[in-house]
Amino acid sequence: MQYGICNLGIVPIRLEPSDTSEMVTQALYGDHFKVLEQRKKWSRIRFAYDKYEGWIDNKQYLEIEEADYKELSKSDNRLSKDLIEYVSDSLKNLYPIPVGSSLNGLKLLNHNFDGNSLNIRRPKAEIVKTSFLYLNAPYLWGGKTPFGIDCSGFTQMVYKLNGYKLLRDASQQATQGEALSFIEESEPGDLAFFDNAEGSIIHVGIIMKDNYIIHAHGKVRIDRLDHSGIYNMDKNAHTHKLRVIKKII
Repeated sequence: MQYGICNLGIVPIRLEPSDTSEMVTQALYGDHFKVLEQRKKWSRIRFAYDKYEGWIDNKQYLEIEEADYKELSKSDNRLSKDLIEYVSDSLKNLYPIPVGSSLNGLKLLNHNFDGNSLNIRRPKAEIVKTSFLYLNAPYLWGGKTPFGIDCSGFTQMVYKLNGYKLLRDASQQATQGEALSFIEESEPGDLAFFDNAEGSIIHVGIIMKDNYIIHAHGKVRIDRLDHSGIYNMDKNAHTHKLRVIKKII
C-alpha cells in the first residue's frame, strides 16, 4: 500500500483517470490518503478523512510513508481559518491555500504557515455563522471551497471547520445522525435532506432559525424551508422536496 498527501491548494479528484472526466470532489492542501492503484499518470486514492475515492493526477500530490499517514490520521485536525492564505517553502515560494486546508502536514512538507488556524470543536451555534463564509459561492459539482462548492461539499466543510465529521455525498450524510419527525423539532445547524422522484437523496442544506435554510443551489443562498421542501423566493416556487431532517450534533 502506498500513501500520499496533497501539497497544492485545490486539486480536482476525477471519476475516471482523465483530465476530461467528471470532478467528483477536491483534495485541499494537506489532505492525506491511501493510494489504492497507481498508473503512469493517475492514481486512485481513498481519503483518510471521509474514505471517499477518486482519481488524482500523479503530478499533484507527494508520496509519504505509512508511518507519516498514521501519524497524520491520529492527529487533531488543525485547519486554516481564513478565506485564502499562503504557505511557503524553504525557497520562499508561496502556495495559496483555501479555508479548511489541513495544516497537520506542514513539517512533513517542509512548509511554513503564519496565518490564522483553528483546531477545536466549536458549539453547534457556530455552524450557521460559519456557513456565511460561503454565502454566494458559485455552485460547482465536486467543489469544496468558497470559489466553487456543491451542496454536500458545503455542509461537509462547514461542519469540518467546527470540528465535526460528515461524509462526502448528500446520500452518505443522510445515514448519519438522528432523524427528526418535524421541522419544529429542528435547531439551527441541523441538516435537511431532499430527494428526487425516485426517492434518492440528492440535496442537503443547513437549517437556520425562523424556517430558513442555507444551501448550494446555483450559488450558496438562503431560502425558505417548509414541510414540502425549499421555497425559492426568487422563483416563487418549491425547488426541492423535503425527505428528512437529521440532528448530527
